[in-house]
Amino acid sequence: VTFFPAVLTRPAGGSATFFCNISMENDSGSEYSLNWYKETNHSQVQKIADISRNKPQTKTDKYLLTNYTPAFKIEILNLHQNDSGSYYCGLIAFFESNKVMESNRSHLVVTAAPENTNTTDEPEMEEGNPPDHIKAVLLGTLLLAGAVLLLIFGYLTVTYRRGGTIPHGGCAAPKEKPPMVSVSTVDYGVLEFQWDQCSQVPPETRPVDQTEYATIIFPDEKPVTPERGKKHQD
Repeated sequence: VTFFPAVLTRPAGGSATFFCNISMENDSGSEYSLNWYKETNHSQVQKIADISRNKPQTKTDKYLLTNYTPAFKIEILNLHQNDSGSYYCGLIAFFESNKVMESNRSHLVVTAAPENTNTTDEPEMEEGNPPDHIKAVLLGTLLLAGAVLLLIFGYLTVTYRRGGTIPHGGCAAPKEKPPMVSVSTVDYGVLEFQWDQCSQVPPETRPVDQTEYATIIFPDEKPVTPERGKKHQD
């Protein structure tokens, strides 16, 4: 009686398959049964399943046994980490006074289940953690909105600077004065006109600024003043 494979490693949630081969020197239709055992801690042995020679298949919630005489297959379903241990089969021959022949031991190691056991399905979205493409769309939308706001602000700023008016209370630009005419044969004086300083006046009561010009012409003969008469006598 042989049992194989010798070592098998499978993840939790999957299945593990072992085979038990028997060889009988005188197979004349003798009745026998095949038992399956699990051994833990090298001391505790537990019978987990059995199948007879004439039975093609046996299935339980945990084990599926199939008869392929002279080979027998056992499949351990829905693996858990506590399924780890040593497995072997035992042949019970009824024609030899229930003689039991045990096979060698095979070791099963059940590892932790992988994080994503189903690679065909889309990964589940974690709560509160949107996928990367949604984050990229939100970031692009925010950047586009910021660029539009900057363009609107720049347009309003340029428009205000080009077409802005003088605020109330400001002083208008002074008007250009006409050129002064000088006559070399006459004396002329400078008349000082009082220039109203620019003051803040409400728009509805502010008078219109006016500038008046006057030309004074003196006679050819200079008038005799007391000071000039004195100089003439001297």
